[in-house]
Order: sequence, then C-alpha cells, then structure tokens
Amino acid sequence: MRVGELARRTGTTIRALRYYEESGLVVPRRLGNGYRDYDPIAERQVAQIRELMALGLTVEETRPFVESLANDDDVCAAAVATFRSTVTSLSARIGELTAQREALDARIDTAARQIVTGAPAPGGEPAGLVGGRLPELDFYGTDGQPISLHALGPGRSIVFVYPLTGRPGVDLPRGLLEVHGARGAGRDNWLRDHHAELLAAGAARVYGLSAQSTGYQRELAHRLRLPYPLIPDPRLTLAAATGLPTRTAGDLTVYERLTLIVTDDVVEHVFHPIPDPASHALDVMRWLTQRRR
Repeated sequence: MRVGELARRTGTTIRALRYYEESGLVVPRRLGNGYRDYDPIAERQVAQIRELMALGLTVEETRPFVESLANDDDVCAAAVATFRSTVTSLSARIGELTAQREALDARIDTAARQIVTGAPAPGGEPAGLVGGRLPELDFYGTDGQPISLHALGPGRSIVFVYPLTGRPGVDLPRGLLEVHGARGAGRDNWLRDHHAELLAAGAARVYGLSAQSTGYQRELAHRLRLPYPLIPDPRLTLAAATGLPTRTAGDLTVYERLTLIVTDDVVEHVFHPIPDPASHALDVMRWLTQRRR
C-alpha cells in the first residue's frame, strides 16, 4: 500500500505518516524504486495512534499499543500502565483548573458584593423607538455568531433587555434590587423554559441583551443551557444610540428591563416598564398570539 493510499484510508496526512515512520511506529518497506510500501496492518496502527491521541496520549505513549498490534498480541502490561499514567495526569490537570476557576469565582463574588447602587440615570422614552429601525450596531452573541441589530432578519425578533444576572449563592450588588425588574434578574431561565412556546407563538428568533461582559454572558449561557444567544453590550452602545434607560451602580451601569419586538427590522412594540419579570414571557406570548390572529 502506497503512502497516499494509506493517508486516504486513515484520514490523516502524508506528513503525519512520515512522522510516525521517523518515530519507529509505522515503518514501511522500501521498494527497489525507493517508494514506501505499507503492510495492511499499517492501517490499523495509524487508526490506533489517532484514536489514542484523541484521548490525550502523546505519539510516543501510543507505542505499546502499536507494538501489540504489530506482534498480534493483546494489550500488554506497558499499555495498561500508559493508560493509568495518562488518567493520573488528566486528574491532576482537572484539579489545577478547578482550583483556578474557584479562585476566579471568589474574586468575582467579592467584587460583586462591593458595588453600591447610585442614582438612576434614566434615558429617553423607549416607546419612541416604535416605527423605526434599531441603529446599525454589530455584536457577537454568546454562540460566536455575528448579530446586527439593524438587520435581525425577517419575521418577529424578540430582544429581552435586562439589568444583570447574579451567580448561584451570590447576592446582587447592594441597592441593585431597587432597580426596576432587578429582583428577577437572577432567574432569567424562565426565558429558556418558554423559548419553544415563544417560537410557536410567532417569534422567529429570541435574544437577551445586557451590559455584562462577554465572558460572563458565555458562562451564563453555558450554565443555564440557554437555547438562544445573549448579546453582551458592556459599553452600553445601544443605550448611547437610542437613549434606552439605564441605572448606575457604583462603577457599574446596567440597563433597565424592557423588551423590544422587532418585525422585519422595524421596532413594532416595546414592553416597558415590566412590573413582574417572572411572568413577562407569558405577556409576550399573549401579545404574539393576538397579532397572529
């Protein structure tokens, strides 16, 4: 079997095969014309190397397994020892990463408790956006996809704008509960629970938007397994462009809670104020259902 055919069959590259050859793992015969010729067992050897590397082993650590194939033996003691060593190394890495994450979480929690709410900084009347397009602002959602507020797409898009979300077991910053709708900010998973119903009621897509950072939003989306992307706007560019109301808390400025209904890229309706965030998804569903009728 020539090197090109082996590369094709195993889904690898000729460069990788030559590296395996230099390492003494998959060694071909040399024909009289200098071409490499691989035995049929080479296909299994290469597959074994790639499978073990995907599990975290180095090329060299695959040697006992590859040699077992070449000798037509069962997995030898050296192979079992390699598995155990790799598991031990992975466990150590997991422990180190967990400790780092907990240390960072502790710093975040400490900082969050030290923020004191200041005076409100209300913007314009959100209802004034109805009938117009949102500004040409481009973001990246927590799913990594670009989102253009002025071109969300056909149909009805729902953009839930909220102050912030807390972390499990961590109080919101002192005084922030006075922000309209902030008490429900840590329970935004009701949007997740009603996502399918919102789509069934006529929404084409759903987004959440707040002034929290991209990293914080991604962690939240992962932790709550949100079926829709969040839009991080830490610089409050949407507020600056539209005058949406905000509230300042120490060095932190957050959005007031409101919901935008954007139909064919034109703002059709604005929910504001929102007296009961926990039931707001039901209010939006009722509104959508009435419009479909």
